Amino acid sequence: MERVRFFDHEGHRILLLDCTACGPDELLEVFEQAKLAIAAEPPHSLLTLTDFTGAQFNRKAADQMKITATYNRVHVKRSALVGAEDLPDVYYHNLVSFSAREFPAFKTREEAMDWLVSEKAERATG
Repeated sequence: MERVRFFDHEGHRILLLDCTACGPDELLEVFEQAKLAIAAEPPHSLLTLTDFTGAQFNRKAADQMKITATYNRVHVKRSALVGAEDLPDVYYHNLVSFSAREFPAFKTREEAMDWLVSEKAERATG
């Protein structure tokens, strides 16, 4: 299964980072793939959805996550998370602080996708 892939939702292109059930080494691979995919996009154009459901982090994976988020910040318009309860609080707060970005968390992918393409999200981040 391709863990980093584009899909369409209500006419909007979204990049999914599927980290479900990943261990720390797999997360490093996902973050590297994401870094390359996101860097190829125009500035402030990309909607991203990251699903951490069942993911297992260590410090190295968490550090790479925040570096990737910071490195690609210029390309991302909005981001959303699913499975944030599986991301330790300290890692989530470091991600937000280090990258200087917001990462709203949702219970389901559907909720996150709907928010990413909504006018409410556009006003909040536009």
